[in-house]
Amino acid sequence: MNLENATQAELQSWGKKLAAEYQQFKDADLKLDLTRGKPANAQLDLADAMEDLPKNKMILENGTDLRNYGGLDGIPAARKLGGEMLGLPESAVICGDHSSLSLMYLYMLHAYYHGSQGAETAWAKESEVKFLAIVPGYDRHFSICEELGIKLIKVNILDDGPDMDKVEELLSNDPQIKGMWCVPKYSNPTGCIYSDKVVERIAALGKIAGPNFRVIWDNAYGVHDLQENPQQLANVMDYCRKYGTEDNLILTASTSKITVAGGGISFLGASVKNLEHFRKRLAVMSIGPNKLNQQRHVLFLKNIEGVRSHMQKHAEILRPKFEMVQKHLENGLAGKEMGSWCKPEGGYFVSFDSNPGLAKEIIRLSGEAGVKLTPAGATFPYGYDPEDKNIRLAPTFPSVEDLDQAMQVFVTCVKLASVRQRI
Repeated sequence: MNLENATQAELQSWGKKLAAEYQQFKDADLKLDLTRGKPANAQLDLADAMEDLPKNKMILENGTDLRNYGGLDGIPAARKLGGEMLGLPESAVICGDHSSLSLMYLYMLHAYYHGSQGAETAWAKESEVKFLAIVPGYDRHFSICEELGIKLIKVNILDDGPDMDKVEELLSNDPQIKGMWCVPKYSNPTGCIYSDKVVERIAALGKIAGPNFRVIWDNAYGVHDLQENPQQLANVMDYCRKYGTEDNLILTASTSKITVAGGGISFLGASVKNLEHFRKRLAVMSIGPNKLNQQRHVLFLKNIEGVRSHMQKHAEILRPKFEMVQKHLENGLAGKEMGSWCKPEGGYFVSFDSNPGLAKEIIRLSGEAGVKLTPAGATFPYGYDPEDKNIRLAPTFPSVEDLDQAMQVFVTCVKLASVRQRI
């Protein structure tokens, strides 16, 4: 039976049955959490061997003592590793401490108040500053803009990346749009990978945008493949060189979901001019990053091939979890006209779209049955989903057994809310 074909009598009967199933879950007093995309303990354990590696390797060949101050850009080997992850030469990368989010936040402050390439380029000098927000998207990106008072303009994500026709139209008509956020591989939360054509069009945006426009290319999940022979992401900087737009691009990544969350290393890649000015901010706020931690990561991961080998171990842990989510969605909801969902081949999330107007209710029902979900609207600017339909599922942290239970609850809540909407 599906919603479209059911009579009112059938819907009433279906609703009673679902309400009884739902009450059983409430009575079970579950306490399950699918709110954040955190690595599971088993994933963190994979990096245990990293801890003691810097012993007797604290002095580099050039005499740099990793225990002391200095080295604002990070150690050369770590910058090289970051370059391999971002598709850039070592000279185009700064290696920082644990969080790429911190680097993004600092860069946005830098561009807003100090200017990406000098005081005359500061966004704060504009009467209004706007940013394109690809939706559904990453709430932390939106929060940065909201804190700075930057107006967010929504652009829908399609199967192959942002709706580029809309992006180009907006930029052509509004020079106050100073940037856009991108999660180009396994986008948060839809899991899409930007196509080569979309990557090239993004690289060319600097030709039509207003002055001091920046694409923030947050490649947080660039190596987080679940399947063998994954789709490759095109090198955006190569396209920027083609169009002469290198200054319009800022790239970031980190190892926070590769080694130890909160204890990894982060990378920011950019053009020579952008890095020259960004270093001025780093010099004021820092005496240099944790070089011992960078050395620890280099000795453990070694190079991009080492990263990929390590991430295959992550995939072995995560694959059954994503399969469990898909199994329940397919078995419970396929063909019932109660929503749609992505089937990502990597990353950390599964995006579910309910029928319009039901996301808040589904999340409320799930919470009361003991399954916490990301708040409705979290994947949209200002926490407002105009259709109230997108729900971000985060299957990485719970065990497969807990996910099995959680997805039973979730599917029942989707059905119950959907049927009740029609009665």
